[in-house]
Amino acid sequence: MFTPLRRAAERTPPGRDRHIDLLRAVAIALVVLGHWLAVVVTYGERVGGDTILAFVSWARPLTWLFQVMPVFFLVGGFAGAASLGSYRRRGGDAIGWFLCRTDRLIRPTTAFLLTLGGAALLALLLGVDPATVGMGVWLACLPLWFLIAYVTVVLLTPILLALHRRAGLAVPAAFAVAVAFGDAARLLGGPAVLGAANYLLAWAAVYQLGIAWREGALPARPRVAVPMIVGGLAALVLLTVPGPYPVSMVTDPSDRLQNTSPPTLALLALAVAQTGIALLLHERGRRMLRRTRPWTAVVAANSVIMTVFLWHMTAVVIAVPALYVTGLLPQPPPGSAAWLLLRVPWLAFLTATLAVLVAVFAFIERRGGPCPAPGTKTGAEKTGAGPVAVTLAGAGLIVAGLLGAALTGPEGLSGPMLPVHFVVYLAGAALLRAARSSYRP
Repeated sequence: MFTPLRRAAERTPPGRDRHIDLLRAVAIALVVLGHWLAVVVTYGERVGGDTILAFVSWARPLTWLFQVMPVFFLVGGFAGAASLGSYRRRGGDAIGWFLCRTDRLIRPTTAFLLTLGGAALLALLLGVDPATVGMGVWLACLPLWFLIAYVTVVLLTPILLALHRRAGLAVPAAFAVAVAFGDAARLLGGPAVLGAANYLLAWAAVYQLGIAWREGALPARPRVAVPMIVGGLAALVLLTVPGPYPVSMVTDPSDRLQNTSPPTLALLALAVAQTGIALLLHERGRRMLRRTRPWTAVVAANSVIMTVFLWHMTAVVIAVPALYVTGLLPQPPPGSAAWLLLRVPWLAFLTATLAVLVAVFAFIERRGGPCPAPGTKTGAEKTGAGPVAVTLAGAGLIVAGLLGAALTGPEGLSGPMLPVHFVVYLAGAALLRAARSSYRP
């Protein structure tokens, strides 16, 4: 395995910005570590659990370090703008690019859901309590929320790129203003649905910052990066400490208002600071990654990054019966010194379990699926309505299936709603696969 990875690292095009790949790998690693550290498992008559934020207040500021999904969307915008431009220069169009771009997202996700659905069905047939099965499925599926927003912004990339070229940084600023209006509606006691658009608007704003970076509107220089870091952190402190937003940048059951459900202006302030840090470290990262060994490590991490992200909470589901139901790990008060010390064997077991899951399933991510190669078209040739409709329908069904599962919650994921949402998602995945196989740019 290491020889092909080294060869892939050595074949990297000279124009590739390696710092972007490093940021992606670091962001996912921190997300995984943050989730694992935050989990609190209880076992008495039945399995239960919560987040450490429900027990100790000192953990809330630490979420500023581990909430790095904005970095993933930032990197996505940069890489999306770069790859779309390259695909178009080689004669491709936006639909063909979207089909290629989403291939490495959809294939491992489809395998994950099929495996999870089969495991849930087997558990029910073996007589496991349906509520326990639903909780396990819900916990394993937690990483999928990101795909709902990410697939949507990838689909919108041609429009977002065109908006940037017309209005520049005014576009993410306008998105941020819209997010602020959604927040205000909720803070003033309006219906929660008034802020629902922030699920897309906030992540699109961060994605747009990545496009702006790629297009040169955010140069990686200290005179740009430092004001973003200082301004973003200052705004974050003002919005959370004396302001109306909670300090925690992840879901905290003790807060009425959440910074991620939907994303808020406070989360965007954190995103601005993180963007500034990414810009400030840009040249240092690129210099380090000119060396073969660190760059090969980054290539290796990125080759399995979706597999790691998708399966890391399944490792928790496996660890609960292995460590707690068997009594191997005691249950001291969450946040106590004993609880913190027990995080060491907890993390060690999760790391080993995830390593096995990655070894089993990573080939699905690494294996390329059918992808329309860019061709040469004359100006008179245009993509027909059929392929566009099939692609849009497929993307819509994927988002609808994942959104339905997210809204159902653990109570419904052991009953008939589980196969309904899976079927919707799988229908969308099948449409996109058919479009990839038959599409002719």
